[in-house]
Amino acid sequence: MAEKLFSTKIGSLRSSQQANCMKTIKFTSDEAWQKKFAAAVRNNVNNYFKEKGISTKGNVTLVTQTIAMLSLYIVPFVLLLTIPMSIWAAILWVITMGIGMAGIGMCVMHDAVHGSYSTKEWVNKIMGGTMYLLGSDVFTWKVQHNMMHHAYTNIDGYDEDIAGKGPIRLSQYAPLKKIHRYQYIHAFFFYGLMTIAKLINDFTQLADYNKEGITGKYHVSPAREYSKMVLAKIIYLFAFIGLPIIYTEYAWWQVLLGFFIMHWTAGCILSTIFQMAHVVEGAQQFKADENGIIHADWAVHELRTTADFARNNLFLNWYIGGLNFQIEHHLFPNICHVHYRKIAPIVEKTAREFNVYYNSKPSFLAALRSHIRRLQQLGHQAGRK
Repeated sequence: MAEKLFSTKIGSLRSSQQANCMKTIKFTSDEAWQKKFAAAVRNNVNNYFKEKGISTKGNVTLVTQTIAMLSLYIVPFVLLLTIPMSIWAAILWVITMGIGMAGIGMCVMHDAVHGSYSTKEWVNKIMGGTMYLLGSDVFTWKVQHNMMHHAYTNIDGYDEDIAGKGPIRLSQYAPLKKIHRYQYIHAFFFYGLMTIAKLINDFTQLADYNKEGITGKYHVSPAREYSKMVLAKIIYLFAFIGLPIIYTEYAWWQVLLGFFIMHWTAGCILSTIFQMAHVVEGAQQFKADENGIIHADWAVHELRTTADFARNNLFLNWYIGGLNFQIEHHLFPNICHVHYRKIAPIVEKTAREFNVYYNSKPSFLAALRSHIRRLQQLGHQAGRK
């Protein structure tokens, strides 16, 4: 099963993206060992699941994570609506909601949208729909994350996760501006705006994907998708802003402040975790040549552009949904994160056998410091051609 997920699903993911966009890209290598590595890591991981006789999808651990993260998000909100409390107590609860909000994104929605939450597609669809609880849209996330980021990791002009973001420069190929000099300090404030920005950016992203032919390729009606997006966001805003204004004694500006704090907490957690996997020392960035070619096998490219961190931190692994095992996630996105800790040694051993660099930071703090140093480098080094 893992072999099929690795080769067929990822292959179709890349070809779909190529068919959908004006831009095309191809991974190719003249070095035979690269294809041998891809086959070996696929077979080794596949054999693990065969020998254990277990599914590549979620298990009881994932169910408990789901309950915990939804509770962290919903229970504080119910308390805020029903129990009078001071503004300071309310702020603690909205921060807790932000932590739960990020947890839903990392532990529940992320696996479900990749199709790795369950063997049942309807379960994946329902759990993927928790994205709407965050105020965001499932379709635009699928395109940006599943199709672009996973297929073209750290490739300039293709991976939107390292695209120019105003005051933050995440790509070595992007123009260098004076404001980037101190981005290692101010980046984390702007990271916190991630989920708030997505409330609006979903509309512009959908417009872009429609122009690129992606909506047509998947027989998605732009009008219907826009209507669904507007309705979902109206319901979300009414629930998390309207209801507190109606049913609590907080002033409207206090409700808006709490809404901002909740989103900023979630955005800062999500953005920081994501960046610590790809914008750290040792994680390379690439630019396709004039023919749209990356001269590497796709699996090798993923190891060159991705990093693990804090693999032995059980609590962190639980809370962030295995996103500290990004190498394994990128190679096998349709395997649930609850298995990453077990298959990571298999992937690392195979990489070392083929002399492929396996980028793993020993702790959360080590990865965070590495990300900050990389931000410093990107804030000072001139762009490359």
